[in-house]
Amino acid sequence: MSRARLLWACLPLVLVWGCATQSISLRPHPRAFTASDYERIYQAWTRTEDDFAWSRMHSVLHVTGTFESWEFRWAYVVRYARDYGLGPVEREAMLRASLADSRNRHRFFVTLAGERYRQSNLTGRQSAWRVLLVDERGRSMTPVGIERVRRPGAVESTYFPSVSVQRQAFRIVFPVSHADGTPTIPMDARYVILRFTGALGSVDLRWDFEPAGQAGADDGVNQR
Repeated sequence: MSRARLLWACLPLVLVWGCATQSISLRPHPRAFTASDYERIYQAWTRTEDDFAWSRMHSVLHVTGTFESWEFRWAYVVRYARDYGLGPVEREAMLRASLADSRNRHRFFVTLAGERYRQSNLTGRQSAWRVLLVDERGRSMTPVGIERVRRPGAVESTYFPSVSVQRQAFRIVFPVSHADGTPTIPMDARYVILRFTGALGSVDLRWDFEPAGQAGADDGVNQR
């Protein structure tokens, strides 16, 4: 079999493997994390995809996004508190504030790179991309805020390894409810998609969720 035919034969397998995602839980239960758990939790809540333009034989957009979920926030605070030597009181205050914010906002930390720098700036006038949060029924929500992280520092580059000089970084925020009061991401949702779409193509970052089950009764901000 020629090299070209072998490549095309293997392509479907590559696409299936690349699209596989790890199921995670939206349940707001107390977690018991140590600082060493952060990398595992980061990987569980981070997705990477590319949009490839076969007609032009180059990648249009490379995107990595981390969903700052209840679970992710818990692991982040535990790691941050260890690294910066926060005491129990400071750590608990930081955790409570972060978990409280998760009830009002869905936050994503995104890094991306495209063929043209200005078109890849989500906050710029020449941006080629519209960002949407899409549920399993196809209902979409636009962000209430997109902040460009102009100069990522030690915190961003350490806790979000996709940060690099070749990529732009953004914090993207969505409300937890639509205008009619229905949840943007219901607790029983099977998945949610962060979509980057425009004239150049479309890239989906997808998070698949485990069944909701029984929600926790409280925040339970005790960690190891």
